[in-house]
Amino acid sequence: MDEIISTKNTFSHSIMNEIFEKRNFMKIDLPKVAADLPPRNFYDLVDEEDPTLEMCSITHSVFENEVLHRVRLSNVVVKNCRFNHTDFGRTDFTDVCFENCDLSNVNLSKSSIHRVEFKNCKLVGANLTESSFGNVRFDNSSLNLAAFGNSKLEKVIFQDVSLKNTDFYDCKLKKVEFQLCNLDGANFEHTSLKGIDISSSTFEKLTVSIDDLNGCKVSTNQAVQFATLMGLIIKN
Repeated sequence: MDEIISTKNTFSHSIMNEIFEKRNFMKIDLPKVAADLPPRNFYDLVDEEDPTLEMCSITHSVFENEVLHRVRLSNVVVKNCRFNHTDFGRTDFTDVCFENCDLSNVNLSKSSIHRVEFKNCKLVGANLTESSFGNVRFDNSSLNLAAFGNSKLEKVIFQDVSLKNTDFYDCKLKKVEFQLCNLDGANFEHTSLKGIDISSSTFEKLTVSIDDLNGCKVSTNQAVQFATLMGLIIKN
């Protein structure tokens, strides 16, 4: 049975920075994006039978409250764009960089997202369920209330990301790192954290079972807190 694990895991900012500097983080394949890409616009895809954008850049585009399924982006840079409440179901993103973009409440369910970077982006409430993520980096972004349920994540880095009340229900995590993240209220029900590193992140509560915590990489402080919640008596 899953349990709400309530902790007051409150490292000082200086201690967290020291941890960050000393650790060796996982290397992932970065997006392979060419320089000097010609400009395009998402509205170029409307009414296309096979909506595809390749070898281009998209800047200052507003594409909100739209429905555009099975979009394929390859070798694309997307900057300063807004996609709020847009339905991008069954999308294929490969070698794409998103920077300073707002994808709040987008639907990216059943999508394939590989060698993609989200930098300084908002994905609040985004639907990322039943998707495949490989070599993906979320950097300095907000994914509060996002849903990853039933997704597969391999070689994914969350760095300085807010994941408050984010849902990772029944996910398959392999080589996933949470670096300096806010995991407060995150749900890992039916998701094994074996081999997953949360040691530099903070939270007051998580939804996770004791069995699914087996093999999770935690800080000394977190280990004491988890042990106490399991009923262990710790003596100095």
